[in-house]
Amino acid sequence: MATKETPYSVLPGVGPYEVAIGTGLITMVEPHEGFDRAYNRWYEDDHFISGALAMPWMFAGRRFVATKELQALRFPHDSAVLEKIDDGKYFSLYWITKDRHEDHERWSVSTNKRLFGDGRIHVERSHVFTAFQDYHGAAYRDGSVPRDIHTLNYPYGGVVLQVVDIDDPAQRPTMLNWLKDEYAPTVMLGTEVESCLFFSPRPLPDDKMDYAPEVPAVDHRITMIWLTSGDPRENWQDVFIPSQEAINAQGKGRVELVAPFIPTFPGTDRYVDQLR
Repeated sequence: MATKETPYSVLPGVGPYEVAIGTGLITMVEPHEGFDRAYNRWYEDDHFISGALAMPWMFAGRRFVATKELQALRFPHDSAVLEKIDDGKYFSLYWITKDRHEDHERWSVSTNKRLFGDGRIHVERSHVFTAFQDYHGAAYRDGSVPRDIHTLNYPYGGVVLQVVDIDDPAQRPTMLNWLKDEYAPTVMLGTEVESCLFFSPRPLPDDKMDYAPEVPAVDHRITMIWLTSGDPRENWQDVFIPSQEAINAQGKGRVELVAPFIPTFPGTDRYVDQLR
């Protein structure tokens, strides 16, 4: 008996399928006050899977959280990224296969419309920094650390989000190369900071969900994701606080956010009582 051909049997046989990061979904979300636990349970028990990892070409994902103590470390306080410096208590990262972004995005938009219609979207939360972002490669502390494709599976102790806004979009490639090739490898030496991944945001699609705000400064922004083997606070004074002065001194832009997070414990409400 011949096997019936379906789109699911045809699509895997065509198109790119390299094991490589092409884009990332980087999302920082603020649960509305009084809904911290409800948001956490919805995201972990439903949305992390149905709204992300169950979709084609999204091959890795991980959630992080900022307790009140971690929120207090964020800077600068006049950030162009956040209206309130303690907004965005949960942070999620997802890697999408190289050259498959459009395929994934079409599936993502359609899935989220279905989830919303079925009442499976938690509305008591706000996106404060959410965008698909183009990947521009990684800097590594040394040759012993996990490569970029493993960064969301390896049990890192923390992650630091750093956002740099460039004055002139034409200077972004030059600044990006300096950060990746010179700055990041130098400051990681001898520390527990193992790698830094570099991204730039894409505009959200025209048919995006209404609850996802438009992405500002897409032509000006560089997003840096630092991964630390231990707690990010352990290198806060020697790596991350000096970064604002060092990067701003290049005269091409300004550090607009440095924010540390630690991993959630999937299936639990650990840290929910430490957010406010």
